[in-house]
Amino acid sequence: MAEIKKQPLNKSQLVACGFIIVSILLIIALIYRGTVMVNPETMPVKSGPGISYSTVKVSKTHRVLITGERHSWYRVRLNDHQSAWVPSWLIHSHTPLKKSNYLAGATIAIDPGHGGSDSGAAYFTDSSKSRYQEKTYTLAIAKRLARQLEKAGARVVMTRSKDRAVGLKERVKIAENQQVDCFISLHLNSSPNRNEASGVTTYYYHQNRSKVLARAVSRHFSNLPLSNRGIDFGDFLVIRDTSIPSILCETGYVNSKKDFRQIRRPSFQRRVAQDIRAGINDYLKQIQ
Repeated sequence: MAEIKKQPLNKSQLVACGFIIVSILLIIALIYRGTVMVNPETMPVKSGPGISYSTVKVSKTHRVLITGERHSWYRVRLNDHQSAWVPSWLIHSHTPLKKSNYLAGATIAIDPGHGGSDSGAAYFTDSSKSRYQEKTYTLAIAKRLARQLEKAGARVVMTRSKDRAVGLKERVKIAENQQVDCFISLHLNSSPNRNEASGVTTYYYHQNRSKVLARAVSRHFSNLPLSNRGIDFGDFLVIRDTSIPSILCETGYVNSKKDFRQIRRPSFQRRVAQDIRAGINDYLKQIQ
């Protein structure tokens, strides 16, 4: 049998093949543009853009069309007659949702007190060294808390993420604009005289959900090496001038030798963050 020689493609044929390949890729891109995979085992599926809305039952993972977006939630079309909302930041998550985890899909504002030229209270009166200043440790705890919340599937809004001054009203505005589910302001206490006070206090201003949130978080502080002074009413602007469930946590007295020894330890900062995370989770369980 005579050997059949394959003829190389000429220029026009190569152009035609390239056009076909590009067209196929464009068609695929158009099909998938504006769609996402919804997996009910890795993300909450709700009837509205937030965790407080009722859960929409979805039996399996499938690709759906995005029809809107609000507060970092996607509105998706499940079928011709039903729509739902999913948190955009969990679209690519592969972490299974635990039944005991109510943080997935929540948006939490963390407010590290003070910052920049506003150093807050200090271990030594008028100390100029940051390692003795309140602002340093509120930010350290805030960063640990943020990591833990994000690991649980929450979206975190920080009023500051570095050593800079932020006005009190601006802190509230940041949280209000992001439509957060709760607002946690972190501070350290200080007594008129050194070493005359010790312990952790959780403050609230509004009697409704803020007080519920304060109780939920404060319960977990009983495991800390410092005494838990419980919850108390506090007339602080950041938790007073907001409609968001809000608390202010004073996690120790910075001018107490006993407390400061704990405050500066990474292990203590981690435990405080864990307790606040657990308390927020308990609170969200009550409202969902």
